[in-house]
Amino acid sequence: MIAACAAAVEKIRPAPDPRFAAFAEHLTLIEQIEEDIVRYKTRRETFLDKNNLRLIDRAIIRLQAWRRRELKRLHGAFCAHADLKRRFELVTSVPGIGERTALAILVRMPELGFISREQAAALAGLAPYDDDSGRITGKRHIAGGRKRLRRSLYAGVLPAAFHWNPALIALYRRLIAAGKPHKLALIACARKLLIFANTVLARGTPWVEQSATA
Repeated sequence: MIAACAAAVEKIRPAPDPRFAAFAEHLTLIEQIEEDIVRYKTRRETFLDKNNLRLIDRAIIRLQAWRRRELKRLHGAFCAHADLKRRFELVTSVPGIGERTALAILVRMPELGFISREQAAALAGLAPYDDDSGRITGKRHIAGGRKRLRRSLYAGVLPAAFHWNPALIALYRRLIAAGKPHKLALIACARKLLIFANTVLARGTPWVEQSATA
């Protein structure tokens, strides 16, 4: 009976790594600075007076410099740990994943590399769910997940799917040629980019071109 009960108990998961609480808070600060930069740039479009524009430009420059400093500080703190530095090197071996996107992936999803590709997509809110009802079939949508990670993936996948990652470039073009809208194609590319990161972490080896079809 004891054995039967033990078998029925859900697998015990390790306790969360205490290092990631500080990393996540620091990353949130960087994300908020980025949001402020976007707000100032949007605000700039509504002004004509040169003095006001000069003040706004100064604010943007100051925020951009602050963002660079904080990103450098977070990267340094993260890679001060040998195991985390190795994970960072693995993830950034994927074409199209730069420092900012890598930190978001690793900090916001520390379990990456120990979960399936389907679980990774679901946790990021990038897994397609069917929305069939009545006569309407075939519709798919994404929902839930870790919103801040998803935003970072969106921001990172655009240049990756247009310039840096051949597999994503091919995927995006194929989806667009099939009549899929731009946003849906980008979501699919963001999901694939996360799967690539999960793959190199799970294997413990840097990206190789063959892994694009894994």
